[in-house]
Amino acid sequence: MNPTDESVIILDFGAQYTQLIARRIRECGVYCEIEPYTLSAADILRAAPRGLVLSGGPSSVYDEGAPTVDSAVFGLGIPVLGICYGHQLMARLLGGDVAVAASREYGPASIEVIGGGDLMDAEWTGMQCWMSHGDTVRTAPSGFEVTARTARTPVAVMEDRTRRLYGVQFHPEVVHTAFGKDVLWRFVRDVCGCSGLWDAGSFIEEAVAEIRAAVGNKGVLCGVSGGVDSCTVAALVHRAIGDQLTCVFVDHGLLRQGEREQVEQDFAAALGIRLISVDARDRFLRRLRGVTDPEEKRKAIGEEFIRVFEECARGIEGAVFLAQGTLYPDVIESGGGAAATIKSHHNVGGLPEVMGLDVLEPIRYLFKDEVRKVASALGLPDGIVWRHPFPGPGLAIRITGEVTEETLETVRSADAIFLEELHRAGVYHEVWQAFAALAPGTRTVGVMGDARTYSHPVILRAVTSEDGMTADWARLPYDLLQRVSSRIANEVPGVNRVVYDISSKPPATIEWE
Repeated sequence: MNPTDESVIILDFGAQYTQLIARRIRECGVYCEIEPYTLSAADILRAAPRGLVLSGGPSSVYDEGAPTVDSAVFGLGIPVLGICYGHQLMARLLGGDVAVAASREYGPASIEVIGGGDLMDAEWTGMQCWMSHGDTVRTAPSGFEVTARTARTPVAVMEDRTRRLYGVQFHPEVVHTAFGKDVLWRFVRDVCGCSGLWDAGSFIEEAVAEIRAAVGNKGVLCGVSGGVDSCTVAALVHRAIGDQLTCVFVDHGLLRQGEREQVEQDFAAALGIRLISVDARDRFLRRLRGVTDPEEKRKAIGEEFIRVFEECARGIEGAVFLAQGTLYPDVIESGGGAAATIKSHHNVGGLPEVMGLDVLEPIRYLFKDEVRKVASALGLPDGIVWRHPFPGPGLAIRITGEVTEETLETVRSADAIFLEELHRAGVYHEVWQAFAALAPGTRTVGVMGDARTYSHPVILRAVTSEDGMTADWARLPYDLLQRVSSRIANEVPGVNRVVYDISSKPPATIEWE
């Protein structure tokens, strides 16, 4: 059986958590796809999913023009789970009573299980669930049994086991709901009857087949940067079409220390992949001259990348496609679907409108930890699999303001010291991402060798995260930070102060620009 034959469709009502629902369902070994809430019942029936999930969303069911679903979906015989807004919408469409709550409920709440059902376990009574809603279901529709409530929510869980329709007011997809993954497991595995066959191996098998079907006998270029995302895409495409793939490494001068050597030796040579290295340092610096706005930087770098690839393609017979390591967080933050645009990613919002290559994005709907599993299954070296994320625009977005050769050398040297000390202390793999940033427009007074200095501060950033969508600052040991600070101040010219960024995401982002 093909693992994707046992799929679940998520109908998206614009919640930032929709992709996290998909992630959790995949962790249950079940393939899922996200579709707009406007998908018709007929289209759903043709897709033949094992189950449907109605996501949360920012709207009220009473808003003018509030998003709704084709009510015929509840009569298809396919199990349906409504979450938050999806729960309220299901209740209203099926005749329940939904109203503005007397007291809104945001954050943790204690659950009380009041009836046996398919989703809830009596042992979960008193455990924490995560709420985020203003409306509430006061009375469940006819045929539903209320199986859980909280102090402020009379219908926290409702189940119609005859029709296999379920609604939960809380968010089972977030880690703050203690039993959340169990709820999703029971829905997709027990109620929907999925076997849990989807994993990294099955993803590779299907991705390879899709790449072969899309590419045919044409050629593919793949830009590799040394990061796990682009290298995983290259390995996938290489497995699918072999020598039809040509990898291009663009040295745009915005790289970490030793990046080029790692790509040429650890990746291309180890896997036997054809690689072209392009020295484009001067042209990227010229393009960035005088550019200070972070969005303009990203777009300038993204367009210049494409122009380099197009030039390479003209020298490679049959090259039609550009393969990229776009991930779900890239799509979300660039305003994919109903989500707000946080920042343009060079390989999503930063692409030029007119391109001479068709884009191939085989890992577009994967999260970082899923990519690492795929990379390991493909046999990529651990040094690439577990390397910290590195943005496509590189060090350019770790320098606030204009990028110059001098500022690049400063931040590159400081970054190398920071990462070296993290490895030496044995904590590199305990953090999601770590780097040095530079604010060249800021100078601080210092004293070195009994003389006054007026130099730049370097900012250290290290975060812990699960998928990059949210992050917290890493509580690194003080003695480690002291060593890093001392080395940077002594070894990197033009730096007299080192500070540590203790901002979470949100309100900050992980990168500085």
